[in-house]
Amino acid sequence: MLEPRIGALVVGQSPRLEVDEEFHRLAKGSAQLVLKGALDGFSRDELELFQPVDNKDALFTRLPSGEGISLSKKQVISNGADKLNELKMSGVDVVIMLCTGTFPEWQDFKGVLFPSNTLSSMVKGCLPTGKICVFSPLQRQCAACQLRWEENGYYVVSLSLLPNATKEEAVLAGQAAGRHDLDLIILDCISYTNETKKVIRETAGVPVILGLSSAIRTALEMVE
Repeated sequence: MLEPRIGALVVGQSPRLEVDEEFHRLAKGSAQLVLKGALDGFSRDELELFQPVDNKDALFTRLPSGEGISLSKKQVISNGADKLNELKMSGVDVVIMLCTGTFPEWQDFKGVLFPSNTLSSMVKGCLPTGKICVFSPLQRQCAACQLRWEENGYYVVSLSLLPNATKEEAVLAGQAAGRHDLDLIILDCISYTNETKKVIRETAGVPVILGLSSAIRTALEMVE
């Protein structure tokens, strides 16, 4: 019997080493990952032209080199629709959009899982109400992120931490979060890693939900 295949679209470019590693850690050989990037095919210089026009347009992603970059959400939506459709038509068992941001423009893509929905449902199941800290990659994303989680009924502390942060920077972020008497911490970006999650959980002493692993676990549940 063939292993099920999960199609995934990242907002930047493929391949993504940290996504592959987390997928294999969780899947343990039970499924295959077919990964595409919304901006595959563009040169590094061309990506520099896709700068966010304002705070609402800002997305963060890692490039295949591991470098972090801020990109325009409008450009991701404009160029990524064809890639998303290619994944849907490729015969994979399920498709997931690997970004925790909202994409109302793509809600008509039936059968696509959006972490903005699955992550919020997981958090609500774990903590119906309470005080949470939500980490975003960019300071300019914090206000919108805070509002989105407040609309879900939480008291929200919104902090920024680059997914490319060093262990020392992650420790400082965990200490900052730990001062707020929290019930839960959310790493609200696909580019955060399980290593960063462990550091923040150990430093803050609070349960942490990682956007990437939450998304992968949901997709695996659909096919295993």
